Amino acid sequence: MKNFFDLEGKVAVVTGASGGLGADAARAYAQEGADVALLARRKERLESLAEEIESTGRKAIAVQCDVSDEESVKNAVDEIIKRFGRIDILLNNAGVAIRGGVCDLCVEDWDKGMDVNVKGIFLVSKHVIPHMIKNNYGKIVNTSSINSIAGDKEDMFIRHVYNASKAAVRGLTMGMACSYGKYGITVNAVAPGLFESEMTADTLFKSEEFLEKYSRVVPLDRPAKKGELNGSILFFSSDASSYVTGQTIFVDGGFSIV
Repeated sequence: MKNFFDLEGKVAVVTGASGGLGADAARAYAQEGADVALLARRKERLESLAEEIESTGRKAIAVQCDVSDEESVKNAVDEIIKRFGRIDILLNNAGVAIRGGVCDLCVEDWDKGMDVNVKGIFLVSKHVIPHMIKNNYGKIVNTSSINSIAGDKEDMFIRHVYNASKAAVRGLTMGMACSYGKYGITVNAVAPGLFESEMTADTLFKSEEFLEKYSRVVPLDRPAKKGELNGSILFFSSDASSYVTGQTIFVDGGFSIV
């Protein structure tokens, strides 16, 4: 039986790969046979992950990149093409979660949230898609969030620019899917619920009261476990989803249906 999740011979690019969900996804890509280009601002952490992946027999490169800066993105993509010659998969995972409501945020914080979470996807996709068009093949996966459809009443968890930017990711995903499907490129999004990561470890996962409340609401009665986003990412990144585009999967333990 064909393994529809097989990524042997593919080249995957992961932004925000220096830790958390991005690093987990990079490992999952390598496990399924892909070579991986790791992008983030913290190159030393990327280099450690690249060594880990190469120890498994796959190729990996660490590329320092600020996804909100076009010159940085262009240079990163050029380096990847020079090394691998192609890009088959793009996981747009880089993101920031800035706390505060519209009455509290300064313009600089708002701009930073939108620049990384939305402009970053625009810029990286802009420079990667032409290489996918040449091969009439591409799998783009954008990281949205449960917070694209859900806010929070408690002051310590309010993140309005995160809400807005992650909703924009879903809209951008649909637009890109419509435009680039004719080139053999699918564009989909994953929208995680509560996963432990650098973004949540020092806030949400340190509040037992919040975790108990969250678990009572979620049909699966718990936050996500490490690695539980990888299946959906691999689905969208592989031939298992060959006739799926413009979609968002909420990987949230059922939070979005309550």
